[in-house]
Amino acid sequence: MLNRRILRVKAFQNLYAYEQCKGSNLNLAKDFIKESFLPDLNSMEVQDKAALNKEAELAIKLFDENLESTESLKSSDASQRVKQVVLDALKQFKVANQKDREFLLKNMVVSAERIPQLYLLAIEILQAFAAHVAKEFDKKRRFNGDDPAGFANELNLANNQVLKHIRESDAYNAAVARNNANLDDLELEISEWFRDYVKPSEEYQAYLKISNPTLEQDFEIADELLKKIIFKNEVMLNYFAEKDLNWTENKSVVRSLASKVLKNSSLLNETESNQLPEIAMNWEEDKEFFQNIFNFTIENDAESKALISQKTKNWDIERLAFTDKIIISMALAEMKNFPSIPVKVSINEYIDISKTYSTPKSKQFVNGLLDVMSKELTESGEIRKSGRGLLDNK
Repeated sequence: MLNRRILRVKAFQNLYAYEQCKGSNLNLAKDFIKESFLPDLNSMEVQDKAALNKEAELAIKLFDENLESTESLKSSDASQRVKQVVLDALKQFKVANQKDREFLLKNMVVSAERIPQLYLLAIEILQAFAAHVAKEFDKKRRFNGDDPAGFANELNLANNQVLKHIRESDAYNAAVARNNANLDDLELEISEWFRDYVKPSEEYQAYLKISNPTLEQDFEIADELLKKIIFKNEVMLNYFAEKDLNWTENKSVVRSLASKVLKNSSLLNETESNQLPEIAMNWEEDKEFFQNIFNFTIENDAESKALISQKTKNWDIERLAFTDKIIISMALAEMKNFPSIPVKVSINEYIDISKTYSTPKSKQFVNGLLDVMSKELTESGEIRKSGRGLLDNK
């Protein structure tokens, strides 16, 4: 299944993109204001550039003061022209933000739903390498006789126990069919990739020297080929990038899930139900969870920034790491809006995200700030937990 940590990461990535879009929309709105007060070159009247510049500055100031306003402009002595330009700029800014929000929300779900196909394709490439080895060996056997000396270990990958266990899994084959994870006419590319990248690798050459590899050795070579060749080689990565517009964001998740398939399949005594980290059985519920995280974080943005500012009085909030602000805002949204999730679980999840996506010092900063804020919000009644959310919070 796609666990909720992965879904939180997907929400974080799209909230990060949303904040960047907001920044661009802000600049465009301010450019619109500046352009509205440029001299009219087609007018025969004398243009007072100083007065126009002053009006532009006043309009931008009024615009900044009303960014969070949902109705009319705050009281101002500005001229009607300035007010109208500001209203038009605010409308442009908010409409653009809403469009970006709707697009990213949809993109977030589509991107998450594509992940199973991508990690299954990675496994299928390994399977194709194994099949290629078997095919090439068969050619040598026909040419050299039934038992070509010196070729025996070349079947190691074809006989790889981990890959064989996956191939024979009904759950795996059903998932490949369900997610349309087919390599479609890649036979030539598989042959070239194996010849150019797999066969010359030190790991593969060392593997060929092993007679009767153990299950652990079979897992190790499969995992090495996955991580050091398939997910390192630009040619193969381009194949995935063509499949997925969000490949840059999805790559690390897909690699992790594909590796997990191999690891689970190396534990041959494990039940098959534990083999595939697919989209959850309760996908609709989990989809709603990370859509809500995305929406609640945006809707509570002003309130979250105010809370962060109160706890970082010696810091200008704009100087805090951009990613830290998003991570803390997400954590606050989750703690306040999901009563069944324990506070400690939320804090730990966002600390982990900060380790990967923020600065080296972010872990301690995020941990300390969320610990203090969660206690105060719980005491004030803004965080209320019920059911299993009450567990592990003391």
